[in-house]
Amino acid sequence: MNVAFRYAFQICIYVGFALLLGYFSQAPTYRPIPEGAAQVKLSFAHGGKPKGGCRDRTEAELQALAANMRKPQLCSRERVAVTIVFELDGVTVFEDALAPSGLRGDGPSQTYQKFTVPAGSHEVTLRLRNTTRTEGWDYQAHRVVELDAGQILAIDFDPSAGGFIISSPGSEG
Repeated sequence: MNVAFRYAFQICIYVGFALLLGYFSQAPTYRPIPEGAAQVKLSFAHGGKPKGGCRDRTEAELQALAANMRKPQLCSRERVAVTIVFELDGVTVFEDALAPSGLRGDGPSQTYQKFTVPAGSHEVTLRLRNTTRTEGWDYQAHRVVELDAGQILAIDFDPSAGGFIISSPGSEG
């Protein structure tokens, strides 16, 4: 092939690729949230209370251990599952008993959930249990929120901040 033809062919390929890249950078349009809708994100990592109690080691058990390992009590590291209930406008949209992470079940329970909802006013109710009790809730939150189209409502959990943190852009959580 002649050299001029090769260069012309390369230029055509490069221009075609640039045009294709330019097109896909602008179209088709991507919308993470559908038109007229908002999004609610429930995301947290929280460790439940320790599952088992402690027991005293016997004298024989203590003597069998190395001197630096002789702790008089043996305590379980395992944690209870964190039970979460999320209601939106009186309807339960998410309910789960989140198992603790880690090889010994001693890490935090984690979740990340996304819900697409119509824009407008919504009643948000959250309940969380992180102890061994079977009835009632350790933390509860109830709030009416106004969501604009395209807005994202973030829900987190922090026991040191009093429980659930419900915040959205332009609000004070």
